[in-house]
Amino acid sequence: MDFLLRIFGYFLIFFLGAIFGSFLNAQAFRFLKPVSSKRSICPRCGHSLSFLDLIPLFSYFLLLGRCRYCQKPISFQYLLMEFIMGFVFLLSFLFFLDALNSNFWLGLFDLSYVLIIFSFLAVIFLVDLKKMIIPNKVVYPAILISLIYLLLKTIFFSFKGQFINFADSQYNFGNFLTSALASSFFFALIHFISRGKWLGFGDVKLIFLMGLFLGFPKILAAIFIAFFSGGIIGLVLILLKKKEVKSEIAFGPFLVFGTFLAFFWGEKIINWYLSFFNFQ
Repeated sequence: MDFLLRIFGYFLIFFLGAIFGSFLNAQAFRFLKPVSSKRSICPRCGHSLSFLDLIPLFSYFLLLGRCRYCQKPISFQYLLMEFIMGFVFLLSFLFFLDALNSNFWLGLFDLSYVLIIFSFLAVIFLVDLKKMIIPNKVVYPAILISLIYLLLKTIFFSFKGQFINFADSQYNFGNFLTSALASSFFFALIHFISRGKWLGFGDVKLIFLMGLFLGFPKILAAIFIAFFSGGIIGLVLILLKKKEVKSEIAFGPFLVFGTFLAFFWGEKIINWYLSFFNFQ
């Protein structure tokens, strides 16, 4: 019985994430194609969608991947984002499970912050992938939320008398801020030297957010993953003749992908990489 209850609880968390994924899809759509209607609409025919059309995951399969009203295909992006956010919510919950058991409210505070930032990153991923821009209306609030979170955590642990050294990246405000400033400064130089041809300034702002979110050394893993995965995908697209050597490719999605992997497995990735050079 306990096992079944645990599985049911995991499903509820996954489904909650899928609901957020559906909401984020709608928000990204509004950046890509501004609409006056406050209700969700079909991007093809513009018809307002009912509750039955908006059930995360299930509606896509019930409707066989087509709009109920115009019968045109629904983009697979909507189903994929719902599934990914469900996975992110479940993985984040499991990541903070020990913290929740140790100090529920503090663990919930940390978990809520992480899920909020991942939600902002999901919108950035979609918009930059489709439109090659990183909206200020998304990245600036995410930066502000990160700064407030880090300040509150610093104040909380200062009141408890737990003054933590710089190496402790879990709570030290200086670590995160320095990571954000150093990494974004480096990429700002690339932006200005290339006059924006190699890297957009939106990416610089996103990297600043990544530094605040990840801290050191995870920010290094995120940047490495972004360049590595971006290089591979770019090469594949060139080989498939989908892109030319001089073609521009949105870098934001790779930065978001790197942030996701680095948050959960950043230190393991760094240790694995250093093992090849016998630095451990």
